[in-house]
Amino acid sequence: MPDPIEVRKVALHSVTDASEFTALLADGVLEADRVVAVIGKTEGNGGVNDYTRIIADRAFREAIVAHGSRSPEQVKQIPIVWSGGTDGIISPHATIFATTDPASAPASDEPRLTVGFAMSEVLLPEDIGRTAMISKVAAAVTEAMDKAGITDPADVHYVQTKTPLLTIDTIRDAKSRGKDVFTEDTLHSMDVSNGCTALGVAVALGEIEMPSDADVMRDRSLYSSVASCSSGVELDRAQVVVVGNARGIGGRYRIGHGVMTDALDADGIWAAIRDAGLDLPERPHPSDIGGRLVNVFLKCEASSDGAVRGRRNAMLDDSDVHWHRQIKAAVGGVAASVTGDPAVFVSVSAAHQGPDGGGPVAAIIDTGS
Repeated sequence: MPDPIEVRKVALHSVTDASEFTALLADGVLEADRVVAVIGKTEGNGGVNDYTRIIADRAFREAIVAHGSRSPEQVKQIPIVWSGGTDGIISPHATIFATTDPASAPASDEPRLTVGFAMSEVLLPEDIGRTAMISKVAAAVTEAMDKAGITDPADVHYVQTKTPLLTIDTIRDAKSRGKDVFTEDTLHSMDVSNGCTALGVAVALGEIEMPSDADVMRDRSLYSSVASCSSGVELDRAQVVVVGNARGIGGRYRIGHGVMTDALDADGIWAAIRDAGLDLPERPHPSDIGGRLVNVFLKCEASSDGAVRGRRNAMLDDSDVHWHRQIKAAVGGVAASVTGDPAVFVSVSAAHQGPDGGGPVAAIIDTGS
């Protein structure tokens, strides 16, 4: 049985800042040697050359090394997933997951938060966007579920991944070996990597059957309701964090999920909070949350028909500001209006993650028990 989980959200006061995280470690709220995952937002451009993710990653890993007994090499294995781009009012922050001593958290028959982590086999440049990637990701998701003590896919409410995208160097490498790649547009390869990874999550959880290469980025009826996929230049394999609930472990926290059907679907966010176990009135207000929401985690995507609820928008035609940044800012505002807190995890590029134009939502609450 996995250990109980303690989870906390901290602000980032600059791209190099880990002060609030360090304070939690120094005060004994979290133990550095028990940190199992970090999921956060940094203030870069969210693109291929967003190095704020690398800078923030270094700050948090150095804090874990300084306050614990693990070596830098051991700390490198901890999944720390940074999503770049805090467009609009989204505030840079991190959510930290750490195990805690079971003796301090009596076992409960109620569902309680559990986390599992795995790394896939190496993803070659020619794998990205193809069934080879789907298969490797699916295997890693299954492994992470096992580590989380989850046997029923219905108990998985959030799968956060980080995968490589294509760069000029990796495209050149594939060609040097006589291979081709899905796309030579490096920014588009972010969407491709995310979407293909989401299909791997969906296959592992039994949400869909194994798709074909031709389905990737084309058949948007194929999607996962719990996948949140990011990509970057930091790694060469899929980093998979499975978050769900299990009975028989302790802790105060619980997770649920919902789906936004479009960019304005605040009800999808409220549904995730309810699914996590928070009792809410029929027409809830942020004040009804009562400080018990740890964080929400959303994916978003500009609808391929260029409209929201029948109204045309210009995001997909805008050559000045990429739609990635526009939809992220819009959905971030919707999410913050629900939670009352701009420190929400909103990530763009949601191909095969929720329905076209929408996206999955996960919510973690403090049960208070």
